[in-house]
Amino acid sequence: MARTKQKLLTILKRNHVMTIEGMMEFFTISDIAVRKHIHELENQGLIRKNAIKKNIGRPAYEYELTQAGNRVFPNHYESLSVDLLKDLEELQGLDAVYSLLERRMEKEVDFFHSNNIPIDFDEKVAKVAELQEDRGYMVELEQKPDGSYEMRHFNCPIANLANAYQQVCKNEHKVFNAVFSDSYVNCVACMTSGDHYCNWTIRNPKDK
Repeated sequence: MARTKQKLLTILKRNHVMTIEGMMEFFTISDIAVRKHIHELENQGLIRKNAIKKNIGRPAYEYELTQAGNRVFPNHYESLSVDLLKDLEELQGLDAVYSLLERRMEKEVDFFHSNNIPIDFDEKVAKVAELQEDRGYMVELEQKPDGSYEMRHFNCPIANLANAYQQVCKNEHKVFNAVFSDSYVNCVACMTSGDHYCNWTIRNPKDK
C-alpha cells in the first residue's frame, strides 16, 4: 500500500474520526492529492465518510475506518482462534478456556522478562512501550507532570479474542502488574468497553 494511504489509515486509527482539514495537518502535500487518496480508500472500502450536520452552507464530512480498514492493522487472530476456544468451552467447559488463557498470560509475562526490562522506572516504561509498539499495539506514551505515565494502545492485535472473553483484558492487567510489580497500574479506558483506545496509567513506585 502506498505510503500516503497507509499514513491516512494510521491517522484515522489513532484519532478515530477526522475531517479532511484535520488530516491535512499531518501532510505537506496538496489538499487535492490527499483528497484523491481518501477517495481511493473509500472505493476500497477501508474508510467511510459521515455527514456533519450544519444549519447553513455546504455539507461537511468526517472520516473513519471501516471494519476492513481496521483489519489492515496487525492482529494475532490466527495464533489463538476464538472458534477453537468456543469449541474447547463446549467440550470441556469455561474453566478449561480460562486455564488456557492463563497459560497465555504466563507466556506474556515471560516475554517481557526475557527482553531485559530495565530496573529504572522511566526506562522500564519506555522499553515496555517499545515492545508493545513492535507487536502492533500502536502505542502512544505520555509522561504526566507528577511523573506517572499514560500508555495508550490504539490497536489491539487480539481484539476478537478480548471481545469474546473478558478474561483476556483482566489477564492483561495481571501481566502489567507483574511487569511493573513495584508500581501502581490501572486501566482507565478499554476498547472492549467501547473506548477508542486502551489507556494504562502507570505510577512511579516512589509515589505509590
